[in-house]
Order: sequence, then structure tokens, then C-alpha cells
Amino acid sequence: MSSKNYILSKETAAKKLNRMAYEIVERNARETELIIAGIKANGIVIANKIAALLKPIFPGKISVIEISLDKKNPFDINIHPQAELNDKIVIIVDDVANTGKTLLYALKPFLLAYPKKIQTLVLVERTHKLFPVKSDYVGLSIGTALQEQIIVEVDKAEVTGAYIIV
Repeated sequence: MSSKNYILSKETAAKKLNRMAYEIVERNARETELIIAGIKANGIVIANKIAALLKPIFPGKISVIEISLDKKNPFDINIHPQAELNDKIVIIVDDVANTGKTLLYALKPFLLAYPKKIQTLVLVERTHKLFPVKSDYVGLSIGTALQEQIIVEVDKAEVTGAYIIV
């Protein structure tokens, strides 16, 4: 029997997303364009939320694209819509960095181009990952047991919370 142990409420998640938007502006103050690339499904919800938060505080162009990949067979990775990536700042967004594997696979299509910089953003990050991926922007970093799983809940375009399944 699994039980939910909430680690983020809707309000706390919103505050963390807002803080990360300001961090993005601070780290990319001299840039004129950002491409926010959300990993389907929850990552794209967070990417769109971050883009909306950036619009009033970032003076440059902001584009959102979606990364589709099958986590069990991650060799076919698609970006929609196609975008010019050369010399651009790309921020790859996901809901949770559990093992680091999804973020690592999501890098593949961007490595075929020549982006100026690739950054990563996750709402929740586990402190022990199996793959060497460190997120640039993290809403909440939490230590968990290996058998625990972190779930981020979304409802349409809103993050409604996050919890750990034991």
C-alpha cells in the first residue's frame, strides 16, 4: 500500500516557479532570446508556466518548444515545433529529476545543433541521481530513499502539488 507524502502545495510550487523565472533572468541578463524546451507531459506544463512568468521580466524573445521521448526507448526524440537552435540559449524543463536519465536523453537533439548555452530546470530534484546531471534551476531539492518516487501533479496549465510515494 502506497501513501502520499506532500512536499509541495500549489502555492509553494507557484512561488518556486516564480523564483526560478527571476534566476533565469539574472543568469541570462545580456541575452536577447530564450528557448524553453519542456519535456512532455508535465515538463511542457512547467515550461509554459515559466515562459508566462518570464514575459513581464525578460525583455527578449521567449519561445516554448516540446520535447517528446519514450523513456523506455529514448532513441527517437522529437522537438515540436522545429526551431533554430544555433547560438541560442536553450533551457530544458522537466518536473522531476529522479535519476537524471530523462534530462540526459533530452539533450540529444540539442547536441546536433550549436546552441550558445544549454541549461536545465526542474521543479523537484532528488539529491541522489544515477546519471551525472546537475540542474541549473531547482525549485526543491530533496533527499529520498531509493524506493520512493516523486510525483508532480498538474491540472491543465497549473502545477497543483508534488508528493512522494513510499
